[in-house]
Amino acid sequence: MALVSPREIYERVKDELIKVNVQVSGEVEEYFQSYRGPFRDEILKNFVVARCERLPLCQDTGLVEFFVFKGVNILLEEPISLTLNRCVADAYAEAGFRKSIVREPICNRVNTGSNTPCIVHLFEVGTDTLEIFVLVKGGGSENLTRLLMLEPGASTDELIDAVQNVLVPDVANACPPVHVGIGLGGSSDLALLLSRLALFDHDFKNFEPDIVDYPELSEKLKERLNSSKIGVQALGVGHTVLKVRCLGFPTHIATLPVAVSVDCFLNRTGRVKIR
Repeated sequence: MALVSPREIYERVKDELIKVNVQVSGEVEEYFQSYRGPFRDEILKNFVVARCERLPLCQDTGLVEFFVFKGVNILLEEPISLTLNRCVADAYAEAGFRKSIVREPICNRVNTGSNTPCIVHLFEVGTDTLEIFVLVKGGGSENLTRLLMLEPGASTDELIDAVQNVLVPDVANACPPVHVGIGLGGSSDLALLLSRLALFDHDFKNFEPDIVDYPELSEKLKERLNSSKIGVQALGVGHTVLKVRCLGFPTHIATLPVAVSVDCFLNRTGRVKIR
């Protein structure tokens, strides 16, 4: 058994949280280097200023969601949610990021002042590592999350039509070109979780071998969504969607859950691996 201290997790995750808020991925920056539409120079300058001045790439520094894959031989000294909430509160205070979380959703929408609580999903897996995936999600893209329950015999064309119908009318509100994660099968709640994991560039079959990747379907869906020609920042030029990834899981014979998660063009995701 390996004991992992909260301090080790805290330092690594806090650094990663600041990094994903100030440093865009090479893939996204490369796309905008080749983009020739409106606001190209401003967007590229924003990347440089954020990286050099340690300023947030976007004023909406989001809701922080963690996906924790804990090996069976890893021991923690305290509940992981306590450690991760400290990481978020301290990272956002230290970096001066906007705090966006309200204490209660209906009757008491008062800012908690710390960007906590964060969302923590914990899975125990057959590895000897602790891997923590970080997703910083803005409100505009989060509002495009959808759950569809299709007929179990639906074809791939019908699935693509269904996703297109729920995404395209409102995708302008999510700062395109967006990243789209699709979760297929499982239960309705698992489909939503899969759609979140699909926003990462990682092979999650290492943790759960029943997860299925659909590269051809993902490419077809990307092509269809880009045919809308909504474009960068909904200005009609460039891609509407930068990436689509579909992940599936075994499901009930009478169901076909289809979950859709959308992330803005920044796709602020990170990963910390310990041990």
